[in-house]
Amino acid sequence: MSATRSCSSAASPARSSRRSIPKLHSTFSSACCQRLWTSGDGFATYEDELPYALEDLADARDPRLKDAALAYLRDLVPTQRDLVLVHQDLHGENVLAAEREPWLVIDPKPIAAEREYAVAPIVRSPELGHSKRQVLYRLDRLCADLELDRDRALGWTVAQTVAWSGRPRSRS
Repeated sequence: MSATRSCSSAASPARSSRRSIPKLHSTFSSACCQRLWTSGDGFATYEDELPYALEDLADARDPRLKDAALAYLRDLVPTQRDLVLVHQDLHGENVLAAEREPWLVIDPKPIAAEREYAVAPIVRSPELGHSKRQVLYRLDRLCADLELDRDRALGWTVAQTVAWSGRPRSRS
């Protein structure tokens, strides 16, 4: 059995991995999920998960962030376009270097949502750099490379980040 390493591991080829995250996301989203992306049928939708997100947001420490997240959710949830199967937890710790393929993506937490929702964990991924400049670069690069609506991706990123920053998530 060959060893796999996280993209953020000091022993891994982190620099090339980090530069390749938009390419990885594009490959994962289009090549691996292309057939699935025609429909999110059979999977929970973000609308289904909204009560849990609201429960998680109740634990948000910063009232301004909580209000911003709630405002984004009010706007985004009912106006989602083309629900597809997405990996809602694709970040550097869930991407492993592998031998059979260059990448092994783990812990998908599948959900039917618009594509813009899927970039949130990559944008906020601290192992890829956490400065404002680095985060905004990832947001801009992913949206440009994947032809996503930047405002919607930003909204989902804020909403998911604030919701997931509360108490530990017990749902898969």
